[in-house]
Amino acid sequence: MQNFKVIIVEDVPLELKGTEGIINKEIPEAEIIGTADTESAYWHLLKKQLPDLVLLDLGLGGSTTVGVEICRQTKELHPEIKVLIFTGEILNEKLWVDVLDAGADGIILKTGELLTRNDVSAVMEGKQLVFNEPILKKIVERFKKSIGAQIAKQEALINYEIDEYDERFLRHLALGYTKDQITQLRAMPFGVKSLEKRQNELIQKLFPDGKSVNATRLVVRAIELHILDIDNLEPDEE
Repeated sequence: MQNFKVIIVEDVPLELKGTEGIINKEIPEAEIIGTADTESAYWHLLKKQLPDLVLLDLGLGGSTTVGVEICRQTKELHPEIKVLIFTGEILNEKLWVDVLDAGADGIILKTGELLTRNDVSAVMEGKQLVFNEPILKKIVERFKKSIGAQIAKQEALINYEIDEYDERFLRHLALGYTKDQITQLRAMPFGVKSLEKRQNELIQKLFPDGKSVNATRLVVRAIELHILDIDNLEPDEE
């Protein structure tokens, strides 16, 4: 790893001292050219000298959005600068998504292994989306859950002989569409009577004991059987 310049953005003095200690001890190639505890202090530093890396805490002055905007504007003005998030926001997953959308090169959570030489080296060498173990564990858990849901849906579609029109019909019922509205969808070449027949056939498939149920119960059953993924209910183009 070649020598590089870094600015640390951190508003908690004790954590700033700890971060400086990690860098000085573990990453001798890094030259800390400035530290900032506010947004204005950061922009002042940036006007004086551009760093190669910004080590950015997201929570400044009690706000979690300031760090996201610092990241976004830094990347817009100076896309060559690496921005590595080093944050204690270990539960705010939406904030992680926001800062990744803002162009962050990676996120290191202030838990577990903390900041390591390997993480910083990966960012400086151009690797995108560098994460430490705590956030990687969450990502893997979500990935496994997502794949599991996809497999369960595929199996349910086969086991209950659900075709694409059945799935589309059930999905739009779940979204609150009426049968009249569903007939207006481009990919649903059916009238209301055909949809009513399809609904009755679906009830027979999903309720083999012969129960008479309404559309709401049918939709709930489709979710229970993983025919519909409640986390991914999106309407088709009308």
